[in-house]
Amino acid sequence: MAKVAVIGATGNVGSRLVNELVARGHRVTAIARHPAPAASPLVEPVAGDAGDPAGLARLLAGHDAVVSAVRFGLCDPAALIGAVRESGVTRYLVVGGAGSLEVAPGRRLIDQPDFPDAYREEATRGVAFLDALRAVSDLDWSFLSPSALIEPGERTGRFRLGGDQLLVGEGGSRITYEDYAVALVDEIERPAHLRRRFTVGY
Repeated sequence: MAKVAVIGATGNVGSRLVNELVARGHRVTAIARHPAPAASPLVEPVAGDAGDPAGLARLLAGHDAVVSAVRFGLCDPAALIGAVRESGVTRYLVVGGAGSLEVAPGRRLIDQPDFPDAYREEATRGVAFLDALRAVSDLDWSFLSPSALIEPGERTGRFRLGGDQLLVGEGGSRITYEDYAVALVDEIERPAHLRRRFTVGY
C-alpha cells in the first residue's frame, strides 16, 4: 500500500485516479480547491491550491508519490515542481496532454493545421510543462500523455503504451479516462518510465 497525493482530485482524470488507487488498496490524499466528500475510508479530502506552492508543499510532505491532475492553464510549472521538491517527495507523476506527441518525426500534434483552436492554449502550456520537467534531474518524474481523444468510458485494462509518438488504433487515437487511470497507477506501482514521457491508447 502506498500513500499517494492527487492534486486536482475532483476533475475528470483526478477522480478516476482516486477511484483506481482506492480499488488497489492505496491511501489517497485527494487535494482540490473544493474537495469532494470521501467515498472510502482510504481517501482523505483536503483543500489545497496549485497556486499556493508553500501550502501545497506542506500537504504533499510524507507521501510516497504525488500526482498532478491539474489543468496546465491553472498552474505554473516552476511553482508546482518547486512545491513537490520542497515537500521532500521524489516520485512525481503528471497527467499530460496529447499536443506534444509526434504524428511524424519532428511533427507534433499541436502543430497540425487541423488542431482545434479551443485546445491550443492548454496544449501549448502542456508542452511548456513537459519542457520544464525535462530539465529536472532531482525528481523521479513521469509525464503520461493520453491519446488525442480522452473521454468517459469503460475500464478494460487493455491498451497500448508508447513513447513520444501518438498512438492510433482502429478506432482512431483514443483512450478512456478509466483506462488512462489504470496506466498511471500501473506506473506508480511498477515504475517503468522514470524521467520520461510516455503515452497510452488503444
